[in-house]
Amino acid sequence: MGVLECDRRGCENIMCDRISHEHQYYICGSCFEALVALGPKTDITAFFENDREMVNSEASRAYFEKIFEWR
Repeated sequence: MGVLECDRRGCENIMCDRISHEHQYYICGSCFEALVALGPKTDITAFFENDREMVNSEASRAYFEKIFEWR
């Protein structure tokens, strides 16, 4: 593990031990876990361009609340 800054917008973590040679991004452990939780169909470039604080949980909640309505 080196002192390499996470390339995700809004992330200030500097202890990144993962790199994508295909996308040229370093990623920290917490952002990696967030990416994994989003699933394999996640647009990696969009993930890195969106602020870490803007995981878009509000949009995600709105989307799933339309699918799973309150009874």
